[in-house]
Amino acid sequence: MAATVSTPVFEGPADVLLQLVNSHQVDIYDVPLASVVDAFVAEIAGWATVDMQTLSEFLVIAAVLIELKSRRLLPGSGDVDQDEELVGWEERDLLLARLLECQAYAAAADGFAVLLERAARSVARTAGLDLDFVVHAPDLLEGVTPDQVAAAFLRATADRPTPTVDLYHVTVDTVTVSDAVTELAALLPGAGRATFRQLTGHLTSRIEIIVRFLALLELCKQGRVSLDQGHTFGDLEVAWMPGAPVTVSVGAGGFDEYEG
Repeated sequence: MAATVSTPVFEGPADVLLQLVNSHQVDIYDVPLASVVDAFVAEIAGWATVDMQTLSEFLVIAAVLIELKSRRLLPGSGDVDQDEELVGWEERDLLLARLLECQAYAAAADGFAVLLERAARSVARTAGLDLDFVVHAPDLLEGVTPDQVAAAFLRATADRPTPTVDLYHVTVDTVTVSDAVTELAALLPGAGRATFRQLTGHLTSRIEIIVRFLALLELCKQGRVSLDQGHTFGDLEVAWMPGAPVTVSVGAGGFDEYEG
């Protein structure tokens, strides 16, 4: 964040105030530097953490303003143009920029020094292959007969079969829970107790077994059958509840109504 100042002639960032003074848009006589410093010190007291960048920028700007005002206030041999007073600051900025460049080059030099130090730990290999040693590339066609080449050509130029999509895993039979409920409602009242394995032993597809299980859950939810499993992973025994209605009426939204 930038340091802000409040004066009778200007209110805003301190660096903007310095630019206005340099461009003669604000007279340095109209800037009460003591109140500016006091306001900034009061602002620092309210900071949770000290921002060293903002603090250093304000100190530099305040020092420049104090020097400019002190030169204007102190008696001299004659009036001095304000532009002449600011000539030295341009050289100062140039020197500061060059100093930053030197620091960047120094940091790069330190990085190269670290790399050279790490490379010094490596030892170059002194032993190697004899100068007259020749490496011959292997013959890729060694052992290949003309008949094998002709057969490879025929395989490469043969017509490719038309790709087909295998749909063996797609279920085309229409199996509904409604039909399974109707079938179980007609079968279970006279079957006594039966296991789920017995009820699905004649089925051949997985989807039919799943639909039959969902139908049993629906009948159990409506209180028409009881489900019992003696132990974990044991056979699921199914029994029709005494007095439960047999005829089932299926609504548009599923198993909404049952009629006795």
